[in-house]
Amino acid sequence: MSFALEKKVAELAVKRASALAKLVADTHIDSITKTDKSPVTVADYGAQAIIINAIKHVFPNDNVVGEEDAANLRADPTLKQHVWSLVKDATDKDSASASAIGSIQTAEEMCDSIDAGNYEGGRNGRMWALDPIDGTKGFLRRGQYAVCLALVVDSVVQVGVIGCPNLPLDYKSSGTSENGVLFSAVKGLGAFQQSLFGSEPEKPIKFHEISSTSEATFCESVEAGHSSHDTQAKIAQTLGITKPPVRMDSQAKYVSIARGDGDIYLRLPVHADYQEKIWDHAAGNVIVTEAGGVVTDKDGHPLDFGVGRTLKDNKGVIAASKAIHAKVLEAVKNVTGA
Repeated sequence: MSFALEKKVAELAVKRASALAKLVADTHIDSITKTDKSPVTVADYGAQAIIINAIKHVFPNDNVVGEEDAANLRADPTLKQHVWSLVKDATDKDSASASAIGSIQTAEEMCDSIDAGNYEGGRNGRMWALDPIDGTKGFLRRGQYAVCLALVVDSVVQVGVIGCPNLPLDYKSSGTSENGVLFSAVKGLGAFQQSLFGSEPEKPIKFHEISSTSEATFCESVEAGHSSHDTQAKIAQTLGITKPPVRMDSQAKYVSIARGDGDIYLRLPVHADYQEKIWDHAAGNVIVTEAGGVVTDKDGHPLDFGVGRTLKDNKGVIAASKAIHAKVLEAVKNVTGA
C-alpha cells in the first residue's frame, strides 16, 4: 500500500495547523496550565481541532491519539470563542484545501474534533498519533516547535509529517534561508522536505555521512527535565565528540538529524518511572529511519507504538545514522550501566 492519500491529507492538515500556530506565535501567545502542570496554548487546541477534523473528513473510521482535550474550552466560553476565531481564520485562508480536507463549521464542532483524539491506542488497526504543538515551551519562548502527525497501522508507523515553522529551509545558510519546513516520510519510500509556507518543492533528505563518532554533533532537548544533559555529556566524551551540542525543543531534533544538521539524538530518562508519549516520537521515528537512520530505546529495542498512548515498554530514545548507531548504543550502555 502506498499511503499516498494519507500522506497528502497529513501534509495539508499540518500546513493549515502550522499557519495557525505561526499566527499565534507572531501576535500574542496565551499559556494555560494543565492539571499536570504542563503548559498548553490556544494554538495547541486550534491545531488539534484542524488536524483531527481533516482526518475524520477523509478517514472517518480512523482512530486518533491526540494530546489535548476540550474540557477547558467547554468550561470557558471566552477561551472557546478565541480559539474558534483562530481556527476559522486559518480555515478561511486555506480555502484551496477545503475540498480535500474539509473545514470546521462551528465552535462546537471544533470542540468535538479536539475530543476525538481520545483513543487509548492498541496493537491492531489504524490510528493517528498527533502532537498539535510539540515543544510548547519552545513555542512560548519563540524557539523551535513542531506540528507532528503520524499514521500507525498495526503498531508500525507508516506515515510521518512534521511542520517546523521556525526551522530554516537550509540550516547551513547562516540565517539567510527562509523559515518554515515541512518534513514527510512514508515507510519504504524515503524522507523529504519542502517549504512549509513558500513554494520550494519537495526534495529528498538523508543523514550526514561521517566516518567516526568523533565527527558527530549531538542534538538534544533544551529542557534538562526531558533528558539528562550530564549523562549525555559523558556519552559524548566516550564517543570522542568535542563539538558543543545543538539544543532545541520538539521533534525538530528528529528532522534536524535526518537531514544532516546534526548526527545523534538522545533522550535519556531522568526518572525511572517516566513513560514517553507516542505522539512525541511516532512521526520523527519514520522520518529518521527513511533518511537512513536507526531509532531504538537505550536497550537497543525498537520503539513499540502498539501498547497504548505511551511507550511504556521502552526506556529512552537513541536516534542516529545506521553507520554509528551501534557505537552510540554501546556508549550509552557503558555510561549508564544499562
